[in-house]
Amino acid sequence: MPRKPKFDPDVDDDNPEWTAEDFTRARPVSEMPADVLAQFRNTKVGRPRSENPKVPVKLRLDGDVLAALRATGPGWQTRINDLLKSRISRGKVKFDSAEPVKRKRA
Repeated sequence: MPRKPKFDPDVDDDNPEWTAEDFTRARPVSEMPADVLAQFRNTKVGRPRSENPKVPVKLRLDGDVLAALRATGPGWQTRINDLLKSRISRGKVKFDSAEPVKRKRA
């Protein structure tokens, strides 16, 4: 099977590879006119910040419980979060105290 070329001028003609001359003529952003540079400041990049971001935790589960959850397919962690959130909001899950439960080591 022939190797696919990295650059195909027929496909990438609007974005050609830079030549040595292009690199020679290139200038740093700091040399741009102030009015042009001002258009690029304060631009927000990426996803907007969530008001309620998720927090990574380490959770120890029984192997059979984890296998059953993973068997439900991709998105199983999100489904667990949604299930717990709905149960807590409906009052189906209640905690006796804010104190962590102390267990004896086996």
